[in-house]
Amino acid sequence: MTAIDVFYQGEGLREIEHIEIGPDHDFRALKSILIEKHGLETDVLIFLEDSDEPVNELLMVREHAGRVGIKTHLHRCRHVEVTVTFNNETVRHRFGPGTTVTRVKLWAAEHKFKMSPEEASEHVLQISGTHERPAPGTHLGTLTMCPKCSVAFDLVPDQRVNGGFMEGLS
Repeated sequence: MTAIDVFYQGEGLREIEHIEIGPDHDFRALKSILIEKHGLETDVLIFLEDSDEPVNELLMVREHAGRVGIKTHLHRCRHVEVTVTFNNETVRHRFGPGTTVTRVKLWAAEHKFKMSPEEASEHVLQISGTHERPAPGTHLGTLTMCPKCSVAFDLVPDQRVNGGFMEGLS
């Protein structure tokens, strides 16, 4: 196996970053490289995307790499406490910081608020008290810093005008 593409976000790293590493690296080595590259705290944990628990750092990165590489997240928070409000009802759950906004929306809209997939597709998560609507692939950990380890969303209609999307409406 040749170099492995590693796509990652992390605490203080809002944009998706990319590096290539050799197939002989374990997650401890990957973490060390990323700490040095970005000046991160040494107590960060490394998560696979959409995983609720940190990865065992002794495992080889190649064991988790797919054909397009691997997606990870580095954060000091072990979990992010998420609240989602819709129609004056609020639900709560703890997710790993590498959890995507898409996974949270699916959990809230379809499983907690019992929306059909069609209804859910017409809604987006918006950070409470703002007009900010994180992209679906955004990791929760990019939206909070340790020690806060929480984020609050409102589930709002994705407004359309003449077939197009209107940003910032709720």
